[in-house]
Amino acid sequence: MPEPARKTLFIFLDTDKHTTPFDILTAIDLFPDAQFLHYSNVNPEDAKVIVQDLMFPRGPEGVKSTKLFISGHDVRKATEILEVAKKCMFSPFQLAIIVDPRGAYTTASAAVAKTLAISIEKGFGDLNGKTVTILAGTGPVGQVAARLYAMEGADVIVNSRKMERSTAVAREINEEIGGERVRGMKATEPDEVGESISDADTILSAGAAGVTLLPLSVLKKYGRRCKIVGDINAIPPLGVEGIEYTHDGVEILPGVWSVGAVAIGNLKKKVEAQLFRRAAEAPEGIFDYKNAYEIAKPMASAKLKKRGM
Repeated sequence: MPEPARKTLFIFLDTDKHTTPFDILTAIDLFPDAQFLHYSNVNPEDAKVIVQDLMFPRGPEGVKSTKLFISGHDVRKATEILEVAKKCMFSPFQLAIIVDPRGAYTTASAAVAKTLAISIEKGFGDLNGKTVTILAGTGPVGQVAARLYAMEGADVIVNSRKMERSTAVAREINEEIGGERVRGMKATEPDEVGESISDADTILSAGAAGVTLLPLSVLKKYGRRCKIVGDINAIPPLGVEGIEYTHDGVEILPGVWSVGAVAIGNLKKKVEAQLFRRAAEAPEGIFDYKNAYEIAKPMASAKLKKRGM
């Protein structure tokens, strides 16, 4: 007799004290008939045991419907867990794995895709050869956004309160993508923030919730080349003064167009849902920020196609 069909099983590994309900609830709504397990405070050593124990009970056919989701605020640790999981797997015991540390990959993908789409919509063209400044660019979302902007051909400035941190992140990204497109700058005082945006065509605020990183006065004084501004922060005070979290291609200064956290967040949720669907359909494979951006980019530009742009 053939084996009975296995239910899809999603197993969440979170580096944080408490597993975030966001991703689990997203998956439950998408797959109400699936099963779910979750682990918190996971470190790479834990991951090895967990992955090895989940690979075998369902057999080679059952493992095809077993999916892993890696999350947590600690992006480096999440990446280490992914590497551990990859080393554990071998044919025919291989899993489909989604990596989205606390939503950083899907949020960054949505933010870059939205700013690119608005740039094209408003007649400024794509990102190739443009300069992009990422405020708080050394955080999880900022680092992924920097990679994606650089992959689109932009020159990227990541700023941070500490010069050592920004230059270290820039060096790491340049080594990964193979080039010198990313550089770090210190930006603590308003004039330092201003200097970091003075050549920017696009600005993305990727900082913590409830912290204003770019006052409107600084944008007016220094952002003379700026055409597009994005902000991922939905909790007042917002990251960029003058942007509302609902903005989606709204002109906040003459010739400066904005996209706020809700517009970015709505796309992020659609991207994450599609990542889940792709992983659910695939017997194996890694679904990370590159896959997320591959999904986000055409979604963000869909309305442009409707207009024939």
